[in-house]
Amino acid sequence: MRRIFAVALGILTAIGGFVDIGDLVTNAIVGSRFGLGLAWVVLVGVVGICVYAQMSGRVAAVSGRATFEIIRERLGPRAGLANLGASFLINLLTVTAEIGGVALSLQLATSVDPLLWVPVAAFGVWIVIWRARFKLLENVTGLLGLTLIVFAVALFMLSPDWGSLAGQALQPGPPADEQMSTYWFYAIALFGAAMTPYEVFFFSSGAIEEKWTEKDLATSRANVLVGFPLGGVLSIAIAGCAAVVLLPASIDVTSLSQVVLPVAEAGGKLALSFAIVGILAATFGAALETTLSSGYTLAQYFGWSWGKFRRPAKAARFHLAMIICIFVAMAILATGVDPILVTEYSVVFSAVALPLTYLPILIIANDREYMGDKVNGRAMNLIGSVYLVVILVAAIAAIPLLIVTGAGS
Repeated sequence: MRRIFAVALGILTAIGGFVDIGDLVTNAIVGSRFGLGLAWVVLVGVVGICVYAQMSGRVAAVSGRATFEIIRERLGPRAGLANLGASFLINLLTVTAEIGGVALSLQLATSVDPLLWVPVAAFGVWIVIWRARFKLLENVTGLLGLTLIVFAVALFMLSPDWGSLAGQALQPGPPADEQMSTYWFYAIALFGAAMTPYEVFFFSSGAIEEKWTEKDLATSRANVLVGFPLGGVLSIAIAGCAAVVLLPASIDVTSLSQVVLPVAEAGGKLALSFAIVGILAATFGAALETTLSSGYTLAQYFGWSWGKFRRPAKAARFHLAMIICIFVAMAILATGVDPILVTEYSVVFSAVALPLTYLPILIIANDREYMGDKVNGRAMNLIGSVYLVVILVAAIAAIPLLIVTGAGS
């Protein structure tokens, strides 16, 4: 049992990060329009987030300090501020999307207007962050989020043409009625959803919350190698369900009810109940992660006392920053903006911010002053460098494709 809970941080990071509202919506949209023609992007994203999360967790375990603290110290306040500005603004947009996602999940369960659920969702996020211990937070939300496995079960229950799905995955490309520019826009959106910046900052800070040391490097690797691939499998399952049910019917995904439609068709009300629980757990876990990440990045840059291992009175500015972020998210959602639309924009802008997030991590993971003999090996540096090129290309192409395709419409 201890070994199972030892990887709870990775499960929470994957369920609340890899399979958050952005991934749920984006994968369902992609599946309903391109089938499994973009499954390769999920695989690329899984490998990329594994590589950089492993670096980030190793930095925290070896140095005893969160990655963002070292970024400011190692690269200076100006470079650190650029990193903070990009990651924090994207993170705030993601907090808004995740709280909106919780409200939409509750709407699925109750049919009550999501606007009425927004303050409830925001209060729930705040009270859990304020009162719950970090270990309880990661175990409960991470394990409840595993009910999203119902999407994989539903895919088998739908008895699809596996040869057709394999053909879509192995011969990627847009259908005849889709533009190549739209195909690449959603490729970048999926990549941004897989490698959102807050995931590595949360993973690194979570390692400090759990007091990891060099003795925990194996636990760090287990978290990465179990959590994120699991998130990738669930992502492909969501896209696969949409490809089987929504694509043939030409149903465009504009709401969570359409995301879960294939599950309901495959397993009825029972399967739908599992899907709703999983989506609620995933979006709530992601709302916790993104809110905590907002506090982590601000506190670590400005040198404030931070962490859930401290009582709120001992980390007052850390908690105040998170409360302000929650109120800002509520104010945005109170305008009536569609959380799904916020989600779609957040994953695209995440792609734009990726270079400022991952380049510093690669630099620090090679710094012997902090890492000693635990610096990156040649293979890790090669893979990390290749991914930096991919990240840079995605960041440069994201905004032009957003404009050209009208956000994929």
